Amino acid sequence: MSPTTAPPPMPGRLALFWRSYAENRGAVVGLVLMAALIVISALADVLSLHSPIEQFRQHFLIPPIWQEGGLWDFPLGTDDVGRDMLSRLIHGARLSIIIGFSVASLALITGTTLGLLAAFAGGMVDIFIMRLMDILLVFPSLLLAIVIVAILGPGLFNAMLAVVVVTLPGYTRLARASALAELARDYVTASRSAGAKTFRLMFDTVLPNCAAPLIVQVSLGFAVAILDAAALGFLGLGAQPPTPEWGTMLSGALQFYQRAWWVLALPGFAILFTVLAFNLVGDGLRDALDPKLKR
Repeated sequence: MSPTTAPPPMPGRLALFWRSYAENRGAVVGLVLMAALIVISALADVLSLHSPIEQFRQHFLIPPIWQEGGLWDFPLGTDDVGRDMLSRLIHGARLSIIIGFSVASLALITGTTLGLLAAFAGGMVDIFIMRLMDILLVFPSLLLAIVIVAILGPGLFNAMLAVVVVTLPGYTRLARASALAELARDYVTASRSAGAKTFRLMFDTVLPNCAAPLIVQVSLGFAVAILDAAALGFLGLGAQPPTPEWGTMLSGALQFYQRAWWVLALPGFAILFTVLAFNLVGDGLRDALDPKLKR
């Protein structure tokens, strides 16, 4: 009689998640781009050849090295006041990561708390919170952000607060809808029968089961935060010069679009690939975490 062989071990949750995620090749590409961006941001001081605000007045509008007149000291050229484009782009990546993380985290915490409060409290509290979110949704997001920054004053911090406000309704409505769906399940009724307090029901029982859609929303919220902050910087309401922020760099380069294409194109491509990377990662997370979308 041949010895019985043990069944192969079941793959862990992380392995199953990665298998579902990796089926979306675009999501894998986005993950690689996002990881590269994070590494570049973390090593910005090491990778930069110069300070992002240092001006080399004898080197105005030097082209990239593959064009005639380029210098190896400035691989991607210089801007109109002689600052190294590569160094400014690298430090701009760090600033964009900080903006995306700060805005998405604050919007997630505030929106999730408000959504759970609306779902559990019901009645007038629910009506008040959701009507407030509806009012915020009436206005175009960028227009509302411009109004908020105009009231608070231009600056990076105020621009980030404005982006938090305009992205808050998405997190609040999603958290409320997910919580309402979970409240109708038997395990919540059992927890209440066992004497669980409301606070514990909200954050220990219901919230973990609402995490999947919120994680997807956060990954997409990174891209929205970076794009909106760049738009406010482009309009002169976000980060102020000489801060190496991509939107501010675009704003100062408009007059040189014919004679020095790199000062306009390079920050634009940086915004494009960063937003694309986070959107691809968000799509992959949605496909992997939603059982209805698994292939």
